[in-house]
Amino acid sequence: MSMQESAFVRVMKVFWISFWAAAASLMLFIPITLAAMLSSTGNLAFSLSKIWAWVMLGVTHVHPVIRGREKIVKGRSYIIISNHQSEFDILALVTKLGTQFRWIIKKELRKVPLFGYALYVSRNIFIDRSDRDQAVRSIHEGLDRLPQGVSVMFFAEGTRSVDGSIQPFKKGGFIMALENGMPILPVTVNGSRRVLPKKSLVFRPGPIEVVVGDPLETSGYTREQLPEIMEKTRGIITAQFNPDYPDAPGGS
Repeated sequence: MSMQESAFVRVMKVFWISFWAAAASLMLFIPITLAAMLSSTGNLAFSLSKIWAWVMLGVTHVHPVIRGREKIVKGRSYIIISNHQSEFDILALVTKLGTQFRWIIKKELRKVPLFGYALYVSRNIFIDRSDRDQAVRSIHEGLDRLPQGVSVMFFAEGTRSVDGSIQPFKKGGFIMALENGMPILPVTVNGSRRVLPKKSLVFRPGPIEVVVGDPLETSGYTREQLPEIMEKTRGIITAQFNPDYPDAPGGS
């Protein structure tokens, strides 16, 4: 009997999160699209997207908290480097960092009628993941279009972790930081995999913790020192990583 109840609850959770994701998307699609088209910076569309994030957090009873937000200098652009455990990372980061940033998005979404154009005029950056050289060029072009004081978010592992451990970091975000002299903002997300693991829609209410590390200046670093800045960033992120959050204290 308990197994049947458990299966029923899981099905209802999938229905619940799918229903609200669709409903919130339909309600906010036109306002966000219009905001993206009418704003010269895309900042208004980004701000409106927080409503979608808050709705999804509210209906799933997930409560993000943040530590270290005072380390973010208002009006400064960063390359934000974060670990990636769950789709809920996005919701936590959008609602808690308190700064404007743009996403690195696969180029296929650019072709979606209206929606793709809205993402483009919001100054998000589209890349072709199958073509490294073209991806690098696209990121350069995207950074040139970036409004003043807006940052770029990179999930350093490239995809969500399957087992919860922090995977090897990819170079893309670090190269962009070095080539453009932008500071790196290390961010650690804890607890999101517990809320919603990869390849699942069965959510679990609870807290998510976002921890902002000390920014790393990249001016003075050369391309040859790329491994050094990557290791420093990884060290900060892993030092604040707590795979058992919220059951056990973690981080430094």
